[in-house]
Amino acid sequence: QVQLAESGGGLVQPGGSLRLSCTASGSTFAFVWMGWYRQTPEKERKLVARMSLSDQIQYSDSAKGRFTISRDNRKNTVSLQMDSLKFEDTAAYYCHAGQYNGGHYDEYWGQGTQVTVSS
Repeated sequence: QVQLAESGGGLVQPGGSLRLSCTASGSTFAFVWMGWYRQTPEKERKLVARMSLSDQIQYSDSAKGRFTISRDNRKNTVSLQMDSLKFEDTAAYYCHAGQYNGGHYDEYWGQGTQVTVSS
């Protein structure tokens, strides 16, 4: 059973930095994509950044230039370095991983870690 364990959320002032980390366990197959999504009570869950097994990276427009995603395929970890944080970055951040298994694509989610940007 695949499980994703997140860490690193918290309270930070505007302009500050946080680093989120996620470790996946219980998988037999490699994760094609690993990344981060975020959600607020008012909005649907949206992509922040994700990285493929072949190091292809996708960022949301709001994350470009401020956030950096990285992953360690041997350890099944993905991290998100968030710099120059803004009030609007406040959200629950969810780790996501996807893999092919027997011809279908399975997706997994962490339980979420709260990031609050406040002065």
